[in-house]
Amino acid sequence: MLPLHDWLLLASICALGAMTPGISLAVITRHTLHGGARAGVIAGVTHAIGIGLWATATVTGMAVLFHRYPKLELAFSLAGALFLLWMAWKSWQAGRQPLAAPDPESQFNVLHGAARDGFGVAFLNPKVALFFLALFSQFLDADMGQLARVQMVLTSMFIDGGWYVLVAVMLGRSRFLPWLREHHHWVERATAVLLVIIAISVVAGAMTNGD
Repeated sequence: MLPLHDWLLLASICALGAMTPGISLAVITRHTLHGGARAGVIAGVTHAIGIGLWATATVTGMAVLFHRYPKLELAFSLAGALFLLWMAWKSWQAGRQPLAAPDPESQFNVLHGAARDGFGVAFLNPKVALFFLALFSQFLDADMGQLARVQMVLTSMFIDGGWYVLVAVMLGRSRFLPWLREHHHWVERATAVLLVIIAISVVAGAMTNGD
């Protein structure tokens, strides 16, 4: 197990990383807007699973591959950028249509989309691996036991998932949600623009690092 002060430091940094506004928050908000708190919670949970996979890869040493094989990071970056552009297109198209009333028959598709996007926005982002590589390197050592490594992975997963689940539940039950639904076209368009900007920055950064 990690010493208490090390664990508190790790948890604090993970919390700051999760709470920083960005594309993940936009995706959780969008799915809460369309599918309610349940969809937002599912997106938050699958996002945490994607985070957990990168955390696991880091503690097992796999993230070092990005330093040894820059083209692998480039491939992940381009795949992530394409995924963001696809989500941007879907969001822009949704903004051109009235917000559909909840339909029990389409609930599965809504929840499936939330699960896919929550996971994809975390897993298709190699910067997450580099974040954990920089973070975990402060705590990892050759003699660290398996239990401590599992503790680090679970800490990152539960903090990430807990934060976004909390955001989805609070937003889904707030008085602000009806206003967002009424003005959903602006939310969708703003989300689409944000996704495109981030996708462009990802590609630009990947190309720069590849030179």
